[in-house]
Formats: sequence, structure tokens, C-alpha cells
Amino acid sequence: MYALALAAALAAAPMEGLPAPATVSEPSTLPTVQATQYIPGIDEVLEIPPGLRAMLQERVIAPGGNREKRLERLAAMVLEADGLALAYDNDRTRTVAETFRDRRGNCLSFTLLFVALARAAGMEANVQEVSEVLAWYRDAGVIYGASHVNAGIRSGIRLHTLDLERNILAMRDSPRRIDDTRALAHFRNNRGAELMAAGDLGGARAQLDAATEADPGFVPAWNNLGVLEMRAGNIEAATRALRTAWSLAPEHTATLSNLVKLYERSGQSREAADFVARLEQVRRNDPFAQFVLALGCEETGNYACAVTHYRNAIRLQARQHAFHFGLARAYFLGGELDLARREMARAARLGDTDRVREMYRRKLDHLERWPGIEDGHALNAR
Repeated sequence: MYALALAAALAAAPMEGLPAPATVSEPSTLPTVQATQYIPGIDEVLEIPPGLRAMLQERVIAPGGNREKRLERLAAMVLEADGLALAYDNDRTRTVAETFRDRRGNCLSFTLLFVALARAAGMEANVQEVSEVLAWYRDAGVIYGASHVNAGIRSGIRLHTLDLERNILAMRDSPRRIDDTRALAHFRNNRGAELMAAGDLGGARAQLDAATEADPGFVPAWNNLGVLEMRAGNIEAATRALRTAWSLAPEHTATLSNLVKLYERSGQSREAADFVARLEQVRRNDPFAQFVLALGCEETGNYACAVTHYRNAIRLQARQHAFHFGLARAYFLGGELDLARREMARAARLGDTDRVREMYRRKLDHLERWPGIEDGHALNAR
């Protein structure tokens, strides 16, 4: 799940068209208080309900074997059709018990469940965090500037990473292990952003305050709190929250953008201009921002412009396969077939999974056999 960092004018929307939750025979023992007033601690977030613990014992622990075998069985239990068969659902962030009950969860919910189960099965497991990612969704387009979490499980000297998210185009950095306190800040921040998107500012404020209490250095929560106070018309409180986020991360683009909006709305033109300049400076040196600008050029059919921004992104972060793929697509659509082949080959070499590498190899093979450039559909998939 992304640690949501909302822009002032936008709110996250729940995904539509998801399957109904599976029926669960175990009666719910979850609190019945309103979600807006309910702020669980980390022990409650990670608590494994009896039915799930019994399944873990039967399918993962009892068969024995080394940690590798237990990890394989745990992944099968969580993901496969004869196990939990969890469905992806981004409508709300759930505790482990809620995820088991509903058989649904977002990336953070899935990560928390997997970490809790792995620990109960005798493995060393932690939530891992990536500071920023680029992700592609067919309906929403590119999401830029959100942090992301997945599960890290150590087996001897090997570290396994399990990630439910399939839409990530590029990561700012490698996943890093975080402690449970910061994982709790992620949980509360997500809950707060979800409630804010639903219009419940009071419930959202309680969750976001709790997130900053859990981890005072968690920038997304301070940023979201600033957005909330701006929406509520509390300019002083919004300024305090956003300036706190900015002091913790001076190049956090969502915070800079929200500070521009705040100062523009409050008529502080000098401060607004100062943060416009800061934001533009960050974007010039940010490969993710250059990638998003390139996509915008593509959308308007300006492929020379797209090439310029893709090349800027590559200059700043050369080993991102998605950047080379984008540049290959822009070259192809602009009629430069040889350059498109070159960049597609580079994307294939840099692909970080077998699935991604195979996709690029198929596209490269198509380019090698391409008789002309009359049809621009071959490389359009992102």
C-alpha cells in the first residue's frame, strides 16, 4: 500500500468492480465502535485471530522442515486459491484480523498479515519501506511520490521480499527494513487519508494525529494533516503541519506543492513564489518528475519533448528499466526505429523480474521484425 500523500485538490478514490468478500464462518470478534473513533495499537493491528492461527499451525508449522519450506508453504497459504486467496482491495486499510475476516486487503494490509504470520511461524520478518515509487493504474494514470511497503523475510543470509503490488514502474530506492512503530504510523496515516477522502475530517484528524504520535518523523502524515487543516480552513494549523513536513524532508514534492497552494490561498504571494521556485528546482533534478513530464508530452503527441524528458530521467537515474522503455516508446512513435530498438534492449537488460524482462524481450522481438512505423500500438502498453 502507498503511504498516501494527498495533494490539496485531490482525494484518493476507492477502486470499483472488486469481487465480493468470501464468506467466513468464524464469528467476528472485532470492535464494534465506529472506525472513525477506533485507533488500534500495533499489537491489535498485528493480532492473529484463532481461525487464522489454526490454519497457520496446520498448513505451515506442523509439516515441519526448514525456514525455506515454511516460507514456501506460508506464501501458498496466503496467495493460492485453496488458502486465503486474498483479493486486492484499496477501499480501506485493515488490521490482520480484518483482512482475514474480509479476505481482502491493500498492500499494507497484506504486508502486515504476512509479517505477523511469518513471525508466528518462527521466521524473522519485518515491514519494508520504499521512500517513493512510480505506479501505473489504467484508470488513474501515473501515481508519483507515494511511499510503498512490502514484507521482508530473512532466511539465514538470504532476504526474501514479498510484494503484492504489480503496478510499480520504478522505485526511488531499495526497500529498507522498518520497525513496528513506523509500520503503525503507516497504518494510521492510511486510515486518516481514507477518512479524509470520505469527508470525515474529524476521524481523519484523530488518525493522523495518532500517526505523528507514533512516529514524529513520518512525513506523509504531517503532509496529510496539513492538507486536512487546509480543507477545514485552519490556515495556522495547516502551516504548522506542512512546515513540519518540509523541515523533515525539504525535497518532498507533495509537501512543496501543498505549501504553494496554502500560501496562494492565504494571499501570501511572496511565500508562494518562494516555494514555486523550490518545487521547480526539485523537479528539474528529480527523475520521477521528468518521467511524468515525458508522459504528458506523449499524451499530446509531442514525441521530441517526451524524448528530452525521458533522457533527463535516465541521466538522473540510469538503471530504471521503465525510463528506457518509455524512451523506446517515444522514439518508436517519433519514427526513430533504430533508437527504439536500442532502448528496448537496455530496458530488457535492466528488468528486475522475469515477468518484466520477458515482456521487454517480446516487444524487442516485435521491433526487430517491424516492417515500418505505420502503426504505433506495439509499444503502447506501460
